Amino acid sequence: MNVFDAIALLLVATALAAYINHRLLRLPHTIGVALAALIGSFIVLLIDILLPSLSLAERMVSFIDSLEFADTLLQGMLSFLLFAGALHVDLDRLAERKWPIALLATAGVLISTFVVATVVFFGFAIIGQPIPFIWALAFGALISPTDPVATLGILKSLRVPPSVAAKIAGESLFNDGVGVVVFIVILGIASGTGGGDSASEVAIFAGEIFVLEAFGGALLGLVAGYCCFLALASVDDHIVEILLTLGLCTGVYSLASSLHLSGPIAVVIAGLLIGNQGVDRAMTDHTRDNLLRFWELSDEILNSVLFMLLGMEAIVVGLSWELLLAGIVAIIAMLAGRVSAVAAVLFAFRHTDDFDKGSGKALIWGGLKGGISVALALSLPESDAKSVLIGVTYIAVVFSLLAQGLTLQRVLGRAFTDS
Repeated sequence: MNVFDAIALLLVATALAAYINHRLLRLPHTIGVALAALIGSFIVLLIDILLPSLSLAERMVSFIDSLEFADTLLQGMLSFLLFAGALHVDLDRLAERKWPIALLATAGVLISTFVVATVVFFGFAIIGQPIPFIWALAFGALISPTDPVATLGILKSLRVPPSVAAKIAGESLFNDGVGVVVFIVILGIASGTGGGDSASEVAIFAGEIFVLEAFGGALLGLVAGYCCFLALASVDDHIVEILLTLGLCTGVYSLASSLHLSGPIAVVIAGLLIGNQGVDRAMTDHTRDNLLRFWELSDEILNSVLFMLLGMEAIVVGLSWELLLAGIVAIIAMLAGRVSAVAAVLFAFRHTDDFDKGSGKALIWGGLKGGISVALALSLPESDAKSVLIGVTYIAVVFSLLAQGLTLQRVLGRAFTDS
């Protein structure tokens, strides 16, 4: 199967899932597509049991493996999805809540990583599936960040107070980049390239990586975004300006990766600059409408394809009772990590108006996980723990999307009624 055939098959499957959701399931679009794909995956597995001669599941696994989900997302789709998401975020609202968002996206990720790792380490040992603590930390790092694609996709279809939406959206845009940096540091330690054996050497290594990746990525995004802003201000042609933003989105992500900087952070900073200063000061109304519609449509299509891929991954995981039990432990750990992170930030800002009881509940239950966590799990180096971690990551992500995503509106309603 060539590249065009693979893309065609994926788009046909996504279109059918979207149609089924629209006509039958009537769920929020991204969740509906993922659920339809998940149901389709189980139907394929059932057909394979009843008619093993067809080898349908084996063919599907081969097709999904050929798509290389981790590379497809982390090195392809993610730049477009993050840029489109950042483009529609109000920078003024974000700036008003910059400190709680910054704390959630940094210290919150670290707190969650260690809480998740601790629960998983002891929980897996209790159920007879022990893993080394360093791999429990790797799982904590990949499952702690809230996924911007999943979060922003769900927020579009829900009635959320603007102040809370800004906190959830702002955190999700930045903490995935921080989470990837933490993940890289932990893998460096696990592989023996983490700077040394002592705690001080490891801390220096982690600090250097964080400064280079996070702050370097932010600086690159700011410089590239400003250069694009100047170019946008010098022309008045919506096709040229759309092409300029496409070049910015893909170019800054690719350049960041080649310079070992954080691509996600770079593209988010660039998107925020263009979505606010660029849209307001460098475009006519006609160009602005066309550009925003283009990126909104691109975002919806890529979101649909990504959630289709997530649903199809069920065939690859290979569920078993042992894995399901480990998955329950992983879900408990994921929720415990999220509660700990949000509680720490709530405590830090307890004397301000930035957070209240309702905001805390919204942030805990609105911290959705998605494709980035699965992609990071698939990128883990080979080890005895890899297959288990891939499986429990998928289970935790599916729980987050379905259980949290489908009940988020109800939780939000109760949270702000109670508060």
